[in-house]
Amino acid sequence: MSTPRPLLLTMGDAAGIGPELIALLYRDHPALAARCVVAGDAACLQRANACVGSTLVPTPLVDLVAWSPRPGCLPLVQATPAAVPPAWGRISASAGRAAADCITWATRRALAGEAAAVVTAPIHKEALAAAGVPYPGHTEMLQALAAEHLGRPVSQLPVRMMLANNELKTVLVSIHVSLREAIEAVTQANVLSTLRITAAHWARVGLPPPRIAVAGLNPHAGEGGLFGREEIEVIAPAIAQARSEGLDVSGPHAPDTVFMRAREGAFDVVLAMYHDQGLIPVKYLGLAHGVNVTLGLPLVRTSPDHGTAFDLAGTGRADPASFLAAVALAAQMSGQALTS
Repeated sequence: MSTPRPLLLTMGDAAGIGPELIALLYRDHPALAARCVVAGDAACLQRANACVGSTLVPTPLVDLVAWSPRPGCLPLVQATPAAVPPAWGRISASAGRAAADCITWATRRALAGEAAAVVTAPIHKEALAAAGVPYPGHTEMLQALAAEHLGRPVSQLPVRMMLANNELKTVLVSIHVSLREAIEAVTQANVLSTLRITAAHWARVGLPPPRIAVAGLNPHAGEGGLFGREEIEVIAPAIAQARSEGLDVSGPHAPDTVFMRAREGAFDVVLAMYHDQGLIPVKYLGLAHGVNVTLGLPLVRTSPDHGTAFDLAGTGRADPASFLAAVALAAQMSGQALTS
């Protein structure tokens, strides 16, 4: 049998809990970790190991060709220039640059077919900005790298964020923009594109076509035009077009009840009109098992449903549950038979 492709774990912001999450994965879940390779910095990972009481030592790899699954090993590619680890819990340009380097290296390897998936540890948006990285977060950076690989303008590679846990899945029409911009982004084209991307993801990972519920933008989904006409003039026509293409779509539904109905099993996924409309319900259910998935990319990418937790960094008290869920979901989506 040929060696399976690894799951690549990016280190995240080295001043945050990302390296500790990786250290805990390797310390406590060797079967899951045995199919992973870290894109990071050896000194930062060694510091994280010491923080959580792990005796594993990062094993340097020159490239992925030298990798094979081995329990008890922490294989690492030095994806950023070696440097003194940054202070725990502080925003720094050096940490932002290192995080971006790791994301870039891992994404390019996955796009080249050398890795099965990318799982990204948390980054800090202010650190990215301090480093001069021209993207507000993971999603936009991954989109740009994928578009470059495909030789397309970014505008021709629409991507969407899905947040998922065991109880609820939600996909967003817009991501990291102001609320004013998010409302302006509720167009028929954007809603229809999001529906198509969502359905295509389900097909790509081998799942039956999803039952998609579309949330309205306004209270009570506009109440027949009394509280806004976006549902009538924009959202409903997009739903009608999606149905004509064979997608199982319903709505627009009242935003204040549709997530509850999905949680009870009426729908497989909810299409939300903007960031907080979709993410507050999922995060309210708890961050422990939430996973962020980027839809529309030519690679599998997941991440935990939380940030860098600077207040916990270096204490050894970080909860790895969401990161573990992200690794397990990436393995499942990429067809890797892993167990924890």
